[in-house]
Amino acid sequence: MLNTYVETVAFLFAQLPEFQRTGAAAYKPGLDNILKLCDAIGNPQRQFKSMHVAGTNGKGSTSHSLASIFQEAGYKTGLYTSPHLLDFRERIRINGQMISEEIVVSKTNNWLSLIESIKPSFFELTVALAFQYFAEEKVDLAVIEVGMGGRLDSTNILDPELSVITNISFDHQNFLGDTLPLIAAEKAGIIKQNRPVVISEFQEETHLVFEEKAKSEKAPITYASNLYSIENLGIDNGFRSCSVSRKGSNEPELLKLSLLGNYQLKNLPGILESVFQMQALGWKIKAEHIQNGLAKVQTNTQLMGRWQILQTAPFVICDTGHNESGIQEVVNQLLSYPFQNLWLIWGMVNDKDPKKILRLLPKKANIIVTQAQIVRALPKEELAREFQVFGFDPVIKSSVKEALEYAMQMADKEDIIFIGGSTFTVAEIPFEKFYSTH
Repeated sequence: MLNTYVETVAFLFAQLPEFQRTGAAAYKPGLDNILKLCDAIGNPQRQFKSMHVAGTNGKGSTSHSLASIFQEAGYKTGLYTSPHLLDFRERIRINGQMISEEIVVSKTNNWLSLIESIKPSFFELTVALAFQYFAEEKVDLAVIEVGMGGRLDSTNILDPELSVITNISFDHQNFLGDTLPLIAAEKAGIIKQNRPVVISEFQEETHLVFEEKAKSEKAPITYASNLYSIENLGIDNGFRSCSVSRKGSNEPELLKLSLLGNYQLKNLPGILESVFQMQALGWKIKAEHIQNGLAKVQTNTQLMGRWQILQTAPFVICDTGHNESGIQEVVNQLLSYPFQNLWLIWGMVNDKDPKKILRLLPKKANIIVTQAQIVRALPKEELAREFQVFGFDPVIKSSVKEALEYAMQMADKEDIIFIGGSTFTVAEIPFEKFYSTH
């Protein structure tokens, strides 16, 4: 019997390996366990309507943005995402509110014998917990983010109203394949029979994979990037403004985004087209719901770590981008800002190829290497050696906190301090130091 929330979360992490923390040993491809688990608790995945979101980059921001829009429209909206930054409960929310500690404890206690017999992974158990919670709370809609891939992901037992695939780039090649078409085939696994699918970004290398799968499932397919024109109007008063028009519509629309990363403009067509398709299915979403939802993503869903500005003098920014295409977007945006010196606080996980990432970083940056407190973290000394290969002279600090303290001491007001390289580096930022997170 587990008595406290802290004890319960420790049990979940200890008994059931979490891929994000421990890596390949915790990865259980296949749907057998999640089907057994959900069958034992009454198949909650059949008791609520859902949207299913996959992709390499952008699936988290897309999921949060969609949830925010449906919340603004007055729907009771569930949101399942992974990984979490600070608290396990971030993964499971309704209208932005995290699942309670008491429910996590009671559900885990109720399932102890099931856990013993089925031996599900950490992720399988978390998905089942989310599905049961959303069913019991009678959500109108749940936005469900895929953990990894799609075809064999535990979330893929849903029959959603709509599937969304954000973009395809290289990540988790040891699990998903080492070419873009192979990775796309795994993501395409979420396309369901007679259910519409929105592909955020048309990509020459992958579109035939999606078309073939959609045809076999008789699923209507739409490429959002072919339908929307977006003009970036810049950042003002804490919002990114853009002018958006959809093919066939008369007037462009002005939208304000609270998510400030340049890469959010790549996510936007998929978000807007997903809403358009849901409207066609009878969901009541008005223009002001879209406008307010996009302008209030952090307020409505508590999203953190996506081009999050923590302070302005010096400019302190963090972002959870961690693969080649994500880091390229981050670097491009960093270099678009004026600064005197650039300080990068950098940590990585051990199953990424650092060379592919580090070659993208600006040579004029001052590097502070650190290591998150997880099993999967790349040892800081090893990462420092990789940086030296590219001509950097990194400083090594034993924790993100120490690295940040050092950078703050060294930086002038005109400097930029960026914290990233992995979700887990960002997760260990002492956010309480920065007013903007309160």
